[in-house]
Amino acid sequence: MHGEYLIHRDTPRMPGWSAMSMLLAAGAIATGLALSGCDSRMSGPPASAAAVSKVTQPVQVDTVRVISKRLNMEINLPGELQPYEEVRIFPRVSGYLKWIGVDRGSVVKQGQLVAVLEAPEIVAQKAEAQAKVFSAENQRLASEAKLSADESTYERLKDAAKTPGVISDEELDVAQRTAEGDRARVVALRNTVEAARANLRSALEMESYLRIIAPFDGVVTKRNVHPGALVGPGGGSGTEQSMLRIEQIAHLRLVVAVPEIYVAGVKRGEKVSFTVPAFPGRTFTGVVARPADSVDATTRTMPVEMDVWNRGGELHSGMFPDVRWPVHRPEQTLFVPQTAVARNMEQSYVLCIRGGKIEQVSVKTGGTVGRLTEVFGQLNAGDEVAVHTSEDLRPGTAAVAHFVADDGK
Repeated sequence: MHGEYLIHRDTPRMPGWSAMSMLLAAGAIATGLALSGCDSRMSGPPASAAAVSKVTQPVQVDTVRVISKRLNMEINLPGELQPYEEVRIFPRVSGYLKWIGVDRGSVVKQGQLVAVLEAPEIVAQKAEAQAKVFSAENQRLASEAKLSADESTYERLKDAAKTPGVISDEELDVAQRTAEGDRARVVALRNTVEAARANLRSALEMESYLRIIAPFDGVVTKRNVHPGALVGPGGGSGTEQSMLRIEQIAHLRLVVAVPEIYVAGVKRGEKVSFTVPAFPGRTFTGVVARPADSVDATTRTMPVEMDVWNRGGELHSGMFPDVRWPVHRPEQTLFVPQTAVARNMEQSYVLCIRGGKIEQVSVKTGGTVGRLTEVFGQLNAGDEVAVHTSEDLRPGTAAVAHFVADDGK
């Protein structure tokens, strides 16, 4: 009764509405609200299912297959032309330059006289050695003559001693000892003569050092002295000034630093083409002759020398050619399109489709042929990789490969 009182007081009575009508209306409103909530719950699940479907639907990725082939290509490498032989000319003895017959640019032949020095002390030493040889020879000749005479005397006395009482034993002994002494003196004088002749040969050799001879066919590329200059031995530390510098230019060395990744294909005897800025449009050829067979720890390159024949003299040492270096792999390697390789701050990688998901595979790149680039990593020939990478293609994402043909040219 108390509850009915409160309802009766708080709810104004509408005209024509009974208490039962009001209760029925309230129930209808409640039922409508309940049905409205139910509709809301019924419409919610389809929207959520669509979202889930959108997330789990595999993405379609344009792919190409990893191919395997042997790398054969050419890369541009800088080189340097050097003389096949080069020498700085120093005299072997000190002296004053008396005459010089060549200048910068002079062509010389092996054995050609190019300069003459003056050294009075060397000339004096030669004269003294000649005099000693002359004196020793005279003494030897005199001693040999005396030996011959004393031996004849001894032989005569020995024959006479066969007759008893003609020659005493003492006389025979004296003659024998005299001949033996002469023989010893002759031997000693012969040794003296040989020593004097050796000294003379040394003096003559020293004198020959006053004549400067070209050591090989070549061209004079530098001249530093003029007649009257005092010159002497040098070349030990490399800081002394030489008289001349001679280079062999008919035969040149072309030196190229080959990157470590390409050294496996270096072949002795292989012909290599190159160009120089001085002759636009012309191509020259060298032959691989002397690989260093050692990689420089600083530059990670291996020096390789090629022989270049330059009989026409058109090429010059010091030129920097552009070398078309051939690159060969001893075995087949893997290739993918250049667009398939992505790079970040840490590594290079490709996106491979494996087991219906995207997998990021780290790679190292090598040579490039057309649109293809050589790759090294956990890949196999026939693996499918994404042609292009993007932020939408993330590792672990479900994916369907869509193969796209690419000839790589």
